[in-house]
Amino acid sequence: MATELDRYLRDIRENLRLDPGEQDEVLTELEAHAEDRLEEMKEAGLSEEEAVQRCVGLLGSARVVARQIYEAHSQGTWKQALLASMPHLIFAGLFALKWWGSGWLPVAMCPVVATAVFSWGRGRPSWLFPWLGYALLPVVIAGLLLLYLPTGWAWSTILLYVPLVLWLLSYITIKAIKKDWLYIGLMLLPVPSFVGWFLAAQQDAGFAGFSLGTLNHYALWIGLTSLVLAVSAAVFVRLRKRWLKTTVLVVSGLLTLGMVAVASGRLSFPVFLALAILFLISLSVPALLEHRLRHSRQPLTP
Repeated sequence: MATELDRYLRDIRENLRLDPGEQDEVLTELEAHAEDRLEEMKEAGLSEEEAVQRCVGLLGSARVVARQIYEAHSQGTWKQALLASMPHLIFAGLFALKWWGSGWLPVAMCPVVATAVFSWGRGRPSWLFPWLGYALLPVVIAGLLLLYLPTGWAWSTILLYVPLVLWLLSYITIKAIKKDWLYIGLMLLPVPSFVGWFLAAQQDAGFAGFSLGTLNHYALWIGLTSLVLAVSAAVFVRLRKRWLKTTVLVVSGLLTLGMVAVASGRLSFPVFLALAILFLISLSVPALLEHRLRHSRQPLTP
C-alpha cells in the first residue's frame, strides 16, 4: 500500500482509544476498505499518487475518522456496565448493612483484588478500572494509618511507602493511558469520597481516638455514595461521546464529595475545596500527560 495511505491509517491508530482486540479488527476492516477504493481509482485511470490523494480526501481527517470510530464502538454493553458498577455495589452493600466492620471487608476484598489482577492481564477491559480502584483501597488505608504510628516510625515508614505507591500508580497510569486517560479517572473515582469520610470520622473521634470502626456512624451515607458511584460507572460505560464520559466523572466526583460535606457536617469549606482540587488534579494530570505524549510525535498526515 502507498506510503501516504500507510501514514494516514497509522495516524488513525494513534488517535483511537479502543480495546486492543476491537481496535485491530476495526483497523483491519478500514485498511481493506481503503485498499479496495484505491484499486478502484487506479482501474479508473488515476495514477497511484492521485488515487492515494483522492482516497485520503474521501475518507476525511484522520482525527475526525478516529473520533467517529470511537463513538461507534465505545459504548459498552449492559453486561459491561453491570460489571463496572459491581465493586461499588459490593461496598455499598457492606456499608449499608454495616457488615464491613464485622470481618466481611477482607472477604469482599479478595474477589475484588483477584478480579482486578486477572483482568489486568487479559487486555484491561473498560469495566476493569472500578475494580482496580477498590483493589488500591488497602494501599490508601495503609497510607492513612501511617499517620497514627509514633512520630519516628511514621516518618521512616512514609519514606518507604511513598516511593512504592508512586511507582505503582505510575506503572498503572502509563499502561492505562495508552488506552485512554479517562479510565484513570474512573479508577480513582472512589478515592476522594473515601478520604472525605475518613477525615469526617477522624474529626468525630479525635486524632488519638480514631479507629476504622468510627466510620460506622456514616455507614448508610457511605453506602449511598457508593451507590452513586455505581450508577456513574454504569453510565460511563454506556455513553459513546468522550466529553459526556468526562462530565460524568467530574459531576459524580464533586457530587459524592458534596454528600460527604453535607451528611457529616464535619468538613470545613477549605477541606472540601482542597479535596475537590485534588480530585480535579487527578483527572487533569493524566489528560495533560496523554496530550503531551500524543502531540510529542510529529504529525503523520498534513
